[in-house]
This record gives sequence, C-alpha cells and structure tokens, in this order.
Amino acid sequence: MIVEKGAIILDIRKCAVIGCGFVGASIAFSLVESGLFTELVLIDINRKKAEGEAMDLNHGVPFAQPMKIWAGDYKDTADCGLVILTAGANQQPDETRIDLVHKNVRVMKSILPELRKQNCEGILLVVSNPVDILTYVAAKLSGFPAGRVFGSGTVLDTARLKYLLGERLGVDSRSVHAFIIGEHGDSELPVWSSANISGVDLGDFFRMHGANMEQEERRIYESVRDSAYEIIEKKGATYYAIAMAVRRIAECILRDEHSVLPVSTMLSGQYGLSDICLGVPSIVDRGGVEQVLEIPLSKEENQKLQESAEALRQVLNQLDLEE
Repeated sequence: MIVEKGAIILDIRKCAVIGCGFVGASIAFSLVESGLFTELVLIDINRKKAEGEAMDLNHGVPFAQPMKIWAGDYKDTADCGLVILTAGANQQPDETRIDLVHKNVRVMKSILPELRKQNCEGILLVVSNPVDILTYVAAKLSGFPAGRVFGSGTVLDTARLKYLLGERLGVDSRSVHAFIIGEHGDSELPVWSSANISGVDLGDFFRMHGANMEQEERRIYESVRDSAYEIIEKKGATYYAIAMAVRRIAECILRDEHSVLPVSTMLSGQYGLSDICLGVPSIVDRGGVEQVLEIPLSKEENQKLQESAEALRQVLNQLDLEE
C-alpha cells in the first residue's frame, strides 16, 4: 500500500534494516519468511556484508512470497514505512547492556543525521542495545514525532517470562499473560500482581499445581533477567528470539493491529515519569505507539519501576547528545 505523506510517497510495505550483523541479518530473514513486506533494503557500513546477506536471502525467495531484497544506502529509506536500527557493537561476555552505551551512542549519532536528510515519514524502530538509551537518543536526535520512534523494549523479556512460566506450569506460553517492564536489562521487573493464565490468577494457578508462587517467582525472574548473559556465554550472541520479537512488532504496525506490547517509548507523565524511554505496555498500530497504558502496579512494583528509570537516567546524564 502506498500512502502519501507530503512530498514523499510512503510505502508501508517497504522496510529497511540498518546493520547486518547477527541481529540485523536474523531480523531480515524473519521478515522475508513473514511475507509482510514487498521490499527490503539492507544497509551496513560494510557494503559487501549487506550485499552478501541480500544475495543469500534472495535465493530463498522462491520458497517465500515475492519480494525485492537489495543492499542499499540511506537514500533508499526515504519512502520506507518501517526503518529498523540494529547497528552497533555486540554485547560481550560479562558486559552489561549499559556497558555498550558509549560505543553505540556514537554509532547512533552517525546514523541519525543520514536518516534525517531523507525526510522519512515512516516508523523508526530501535533494536540496538542498550535499547532504552538508544531509543531516547533516537527520539531526541531523529526529528521523528514521539509515537513514530520507539524501541523493542521488553518485548523479548516478556516472551522469555511467558516461556518459562509455561514450562513450569505445563501450559501453552501463549496462554500466559504477564509483563516484564522497565529497562531491557538488569533493572527490569516482572509485574506479578496482574499476571494470569487465561484469566486465572497466577498465584491460584501455582496452587492448583501444588506449587508456591513466592518460592518460584524469584528463580523465574532471575532466569529471565540473566538469559542473555547465559546465551552469550554459550554461543556468543542472541539473535533468533529478538528477530521473532521484531517480526511481531512489524506485524502490529503493518496490520494496524492496535496490539499491546511492552515497547520502549518516551514517557510524558505516565507512571510519574517523564523524559525517559523504557519498556511499558503500549498500543502499537500503523502509526507507531498510539498510547502508553498505565497498568496497575503494586507499591513494590512501582518502586522498582522508578528505580529502573533512575538507573537509566544516571546513564543518560553521562551522555553528550550534541551532534
């Protein structure tokens, strides 16, 4: 579908992926498999890497939906409905996402002016880590309206929580309704107070299975929080699950679903927080983040969310956001 936006004709079925490392390439593969887009442009500082990934993906098109895939540059983003930012250094073993911040802020500051020159009217989705910090940088420097620039937030963390709860309780993880919110990182928090299994209170469901939720929740939360460190220690990087998470976000945008996802978005008073990006449940549709939802939190959960925001703010205060 072509949508006119000022002088630029926006193609909502055209997507750009900036950064062709493990995460970017996996996202590209996931999007090709999805059939959501008719055009996919890959952009990387290493042009040959982008060309190689495009060639490899094109050879799989006969097994998917018709799609044009090529290695391009920033001018190709002008009419993109969705631009996905994955560029940046990889997280190393024993390195937190926050440790990455200074390296990847420099990368982001080199990309955003190039995007701004194209006057793109699409949506900017930040996936690079630390995603909350880089989403804030993108929101401040991209020139995009607040709802049209957001990050993958705690969508993956929430999926990890659902998976682990489903495994523990012997139910389909899609029947688990629970959120991880806050920083995509060490200060994230589970919202146990509203967690449920298809409407059945989580504590009650645990008791039905002869288990004590209070004894289990700490172990499950720590497994969620530390998942990335464990995977990185074992295989060097995480990329499959985040690729599937990004595909889900893209579905919400392209299909105008108005679905609720805990993406990282700029807050303006919600939860008593302003001028900070972190993962909170939000309605996502073709326009991006339509609305941030203030879900009920227990006193302890609210306090932990404030602490998570403060941890991010301390990092932001160390950054030079001048271009």
